[in-house]
Amino acid sequence: MGNGWHEWPLVLFTVLGQCVVGGLIVTGLGWMASSGDRASQQRIVRSMFFLWLVMGIAFLASVMHLGSPLRAFNSLNRIGSSALSNEIASGSLFFAVGGLGWLVAVIGKMPALAGKIWLVISMVLGVIFIWAMTRVYQIETVPTWYTGYTTATFFLTALLGGPVFGALLLRMARIPFKGTAFASLSIVALLVSAAVMLLQGAQIGAVQSSVQQASALVPDYAAMQICRLVLLAAGLGCWLCPLIRRQSPHVISLLAGFILVVVGEVLGRVIFYGLHMTAGMAVAG
Repeated sequence: MGNGWHEWPLVLFTVLGQCVVGGLIVTGLGWMASSGDRASQQRIVRSMFFLWLVMGIAFLASVMHLGSPLRAFNSLNRIGSSALSNEIASGSLFFAVGGLGWLVAVIGKMPALAGKIWLVISMVLGVIFIWAMTRVYQIETVPTWYTGYTTATFFLTALLGGPVFGALLLRMARIPFKGTAFASLSIVALLVSAAVMLLQGAQIGAVQSSVQQASALVPDYAAMQICRLVLLAAGLGCWLCPLIRRQSPHVISLLAGFILVVVGEVLGRVIFYGLHMTAGMAVAG
């Protein structure tokens, strides 16, 4: 079968990067909602450290994929004409703008208005970053990736992992945040993910090259996707169950939920890379 585990640096880079974008949007909105409460805003800013820590881990993984860290700068040689260069450039810009703004805010030098502008710009750059990621895999000669399901899956990761990550950071900052609307959004994203899984599974069965069928690349596709959905449902359940009982989720519950969601999305991304094939030939994992 196709084995996407060998692409673990890219798996971590894409999944963690997308979760950070979603987490920044949630915590950023929480920061804006705390306008007038400087102490709460400062606690939120301090908790945002973990956003940039995870983003740093994601970029470290991407550099490892290049084989040599010295090659990292070469990936920027064709900005504007290369999807890969655009991805690295947009991700670097998101990381730099967001991280620098956070540093200024955490030392207490960020004016309130400038803080809002910084957050909005960082959020927009994050969405652009995810879009740039999707363009890397829109390759006409790779029929299993050259589809709208790739774009949908990447953005769905941000909607699945981002809100629970953001909720975790807000609770760590002792903000009375339940996030019912965001939890509902993640549940909708889970349902959409299940639909994408079914539709993509049907499409894969019809894709074949001159020597191999796409379904042969990941023969356990259905079982692995079911495991992924179970992990995602369990992770979101760690957030949703306290809300159903009209209680604020505990930090430990949200941490467990975030870990389960990330593991589920990592499994889904492994399936994605395992489905790599080129028109006219098969590429083994």
